[in-house]
Amino acid sequence: MKPTIKEKLVYRFERFLNKGGSSIFKSLLVVFLSAFIFIITLRYLLLLLFPELDYLGNFGDHIWKTFLQMTAPGNMNQDNNAPGWLKLTTVLAGFTGVIILSMLIAFITSSLNTFLYNFRKGRGSVIEDDHTVILGWNDRVVDIIRELIIANESEKRGCIVILANHSKEKMDDLIAKRLPDTQTTSVITTSGNPSNISELNRINITSCKSVIILAKCSENATFNEKIESDVQGIKSIMAIKSCQNDSNNIPIIAEIFSEEKRNIISYFNDENLIAIDTWNIMGKLLMQTSLTSGLQLVYNEILSFDGCEVYFYEANWGDVDFFELAYHFEDGIPLGIYNNEEGLILRPSRERKMKKGDEVLILAEDDSTIAYKANALYKPKEIPLRNKKLEQSKKSTLILGWHSVGEIFVHEANDYLLDGSRFDIMYHEPTVELKNTFNHLKSEYSNFEINIINQNPLSKEGLEAIDPSHFENIIILSQNSDISSPDKIDSDTLIILLLLREMSKESSNPKIITQVLNSENQQLINQTDVDDFIISNKLITMVLAQLSEEPRIKILYDDIFSEDGSEIYVKPANLYFDSFPQKITFGDAMGIANKRNEVCLGIRKADKLKDIQNNFGVTLNLPKDKVIELLEDDYLVVLSEDEL
Repeated sequence: MKPTIKEKLVYRFERFLNKGGSSIFKSLLVVFLSAFIFIITLRYLLLLLFPELDYLGNFGDHIWKTFLQMTAPGNMNQDNNAPGWLKLTTVLAGFTGVIILSMLIAFITSSLNTFLYNFRKGRGSVIEDDHTVILGWNDRVVDIIRELIIANESEKRGCIVILANHSKEKMDDLIAKRLPDTQTTSVITTSGNPSNISELNRINITSCKSVIILAKCSENATFNEKIESDVQGIKSIMAIKSCQNDSNNIPIIAEIFSEEKRNIISYFNDENLIAIDTWNIMGKLLMQTSLTSGLQLVYNEILSFDGCEVYFYEANWGDVDFFELAYHFEDGIPLGIYNNEEGLILRPSRERKMKKGDEVLILAEDDSTIAYKANALYKPKEIPLRNKKLEQSKKSTLILGWHSVGEIFVHEANDYLLDGSRFDIMYHEPTVELKNTFNHLKSEYSNFEINIINQNPLSKEGLEAIDPSHFENIIILSQNSDISSPDKIDSDTLIILLLLREMSKESSNPKIITQVLNSENQQLINQTDVDDFIISNKLITMVLAQLSEEPRIKILYDDIFSEDGSEIYVKPANLYFDSFPQKITFGDAMGIANKRNEVCLGIRKADKLKDIQNNFGVTLNLPKDKVIELLEDDYLVVLSEDEL
């Protein structure tokens, strides 16, 4: 049936109103002007037919009074002296004005509420350049912001923009509570879909410095939730590329759980795109920490922007070799050489000459303090090297609780520990899925002795039943694989630590390594006298933040977190010296470490192992002329091939 003219007009009018607030305002304005013209015309006709009604003598005054009566009905009293028939137009103007103004006020109120709602939701455009974009929201975001704030300290102005499917008010409240002083960095939050092209254009993604894509769930989430998170991450990557016409010039660092999905991302063949499994790094660090005490403290400083950092630096090297190179810097310890042909070479041979195009990977206080000098500033003393090696032996490790990072830990142990090493996994009432996981580990790593103990680590009786003092290492992981709350997991960890400390009063105390998720719980953990603790979320945020500032740092991570490459160890000083005390300079310590083809990064004093104010005895990148006194139970922090 063909629509009538009336139906067409109604349809066109509805379509016009659907265009939004401006069309509604225009409609109200047309209605007001039409009513105003009608009433003025009516008043003019009355005056034309009955001239005696004109008590003002000027029609312009009639127009003005009608306008006032329509915009403010209280002005109707201005026609108190008007003749009766003329007052009809006054009443008509007043009532028409009340109706139209009521509609206009309702429209303005509604528009204002919509504006304030959109403002609270963070729906406005972000006009920023050279900003760091964080897509998504999880319990690590505040620590990432904290690291980026430190990174921006030397800049006049930095900016972080967060786009997530979360309430802007809640995001702002949490950031303000946890980070009341953002220094030179402004933090902008906005609500929206991180994988939507329009939303990405709204935050000016093409002009940003880098992008961090956060996982939308925790490591303890279900398999389907992790897959959903990975798919969301891949969609965000594709949307970012679409915003740049299917190319990419922005460093993108994405948290991806699945190896399969990381392989898919590798198909992009984009050197600016980095997909990392942060918990894989955690498992490797957990293994390395079990071999060498204090390692987490070293990484905590190297990976953070607060303290020593790692930089790429290029200069006119002349004819200097890598061994001599360290003494040409007032601040800085070269770790390796990087160039396009060879990639990164950590600890190159002392005969390796620097050449044009070489960059050094250097540990320094700040990039502004790195300056190569043509002439050596220091010369180490010739000190005889003892060159003692640690004896490798079978290890016995007690794992309390379980987390997927434990699988990585056991896998890494296969490269580090001798066959016959023992792992006892204590977990209260493991699920069928966990039992299958444990059985798979036992069959895959048959060279290890892996035992499953169904006891509750949160009870003293359960711990006493296995006597933890018989183990060399105790690793504390999550006590419930279904719990995703960092605070709940850390609370369980704290209880176990207190129980172990009480039990250690009556027996020997094995080395305890614990995983702490929430960095705010560090002070509580310190009170338990734990040997080593890994602040998981904080360490992961450091990795993400550093990669966003310098994506090439990933090649360093790939090396130091791999058993085949160079790694950082905290080694006893008695491996290097025959007698103690040794009163030497830090430059001398670097020289004697180099005789073992190692790079000395710092020292650890045994008398400060429990001193939080002195970073638990760890000091990195000391001045090369700094005099230090090493005792037999002190340590050197070195970049080395192995822990021996």
